[in-house]
Amino acid sequence: MNRRQLVDLMAAGRPALGTFVNLGSPLAAEACALGGASWLLLDLEHGTGEHALLPQILAAEAHGVAALVRVETADRIRAGRVLDLGVTGVMFPRIDTVEQAAEAIAHLRYPPEGDRGVATYNRACGFGLDTGALDRANGEVLGIIQIESPEAVANAAEIAAVPGVDVLFVGPRDLSHAMGIPGQVRHPDFVAAMEHVLAAAGKAGIAAGTLAATPASAAGYVADGFTFVGVGSDSSILAGAVADAIRTTTDAATRLQKEVS
Repeated sequence: MNRRQLVDLMAAGRPALGTFVNLGSPLAAEACALGGASWLLLDLEHGTGEHALLPQILAAEAHGVAALVRVETADRIRAGRVLDLGVTGVMFPRIDTVEQAAEAIAHLRYPPEGDRGVATYNRACGFGLDTGALDRANGEVLGIIQIESPEAVANAAEIAAVPGVDVLFVGPRDLSHAMGIPGQVRHPDFVAAMEHVLAAAGKAGIAAGTLAATPASAAGYVADGFTFVGVGSDSSILAGAVADAIRTTTDAATRLQKEVS
């Protein structure tokens, strides 16, 4: 799924559901892609690092799933390196002001629209064989800005209006901690912050997104109007599935032992 398909899907009010990938495993990424995700967010901020980034991109692309990357910082070179690998989009963490957002988004565009370094011998340009890649590139990258502080929430409308921002993505853990209500995603103040970001995105005609810990909470965000929603991560889904399997097996075995005795 490319940027245009994702944007069109969300513009139609249909959710683009994905998951975060932090195990650094191409096989885990492929399993998530086969599971029906629209996008995979390959996490360099909290994941295992860049060593397995390209194989994970290939695993997603093999099944028509958009490969997105969350970079560790908004430094120009970090965005440029993952873009040269051919990713569909970049997520920038901890953006608080419109100036920071504009600078980050500029890293996704070739001059004169931005300051992305120009080269054609990379994967994004077909190693020089895709002669039209540079002409298309500025319109093919999904720009995702994370809202993770009260300051960012207050500036959400201005950030959303920056050309090239496609998604305002609330980081629920960071934002709730920054608000002094860690993990309390049902707290009235947190709910109000989410509604503010959702309204800012809607006014700008872009998508609002967030990360949900469970399918039920993800469905609730979709019902609220969030159209770019992550459901857990490869690690949390795997760990949760194993925990459920062990617990279910233990409970069943206990019942059977009682019946036998």
